[in-house]
Amino acid sequence: MRCPFCGYSQDKVVDSRESKEADSIRRRRECERCNKRFTTYERIDEIPYMVVKKDGRREKFDRQKVLSGLLHSCQKRPISTAKLQQLVDEAEAYVVDSPDRERTTTELGELLMNRLRDMDTVAYIRFASVYRDFKDVREFETELRELLSSSPRRRSHSSL
Repeated sequence: MRCPFCGYSQDKVVDSRESKEADSIRRRRECERCNKRFTTYERIDEIPYMVVKKDGRREKFDRQKVLSGLLHSCQKRPISTAKLQQLVDEAEAYVVDSPDRERTTTELGELLMNRLRDMDTVAYIRFASVYRDFKDVREFETELRELLSSSPRRRSHSSL
């Protein structure tokens, strides 16, 4: 929290109490630089972050659903859960940073696929096959050809 008087970002909470309606918390703060006091109010962020599905439906962003898809793609691959958690954090930040509080699943899927492609090509292909809904072996083959024709640096990260 920045002081409204001097802009300093360090303060201490002097007093804290619930509002009469119990929908927010009122905090009295004191700037550690200029010692002036100011009031802040904290509220629960009630508008959910949304994802827009391919068919136009909207759903709440679900971290667990994203993590579950990544875990399936990375099963038996040398990718730590910390890396997967970082990917989920990045996906959530991408949705949160949207001015409309929503992103399309296409945008999220592309973001995740790009990160997986750099981490592990097998996990990438697994994720892409579900995300892009491959119908047959030819679609796998097309994706593999594109992957193999991309930069040699990527191919050296993991084996197919």
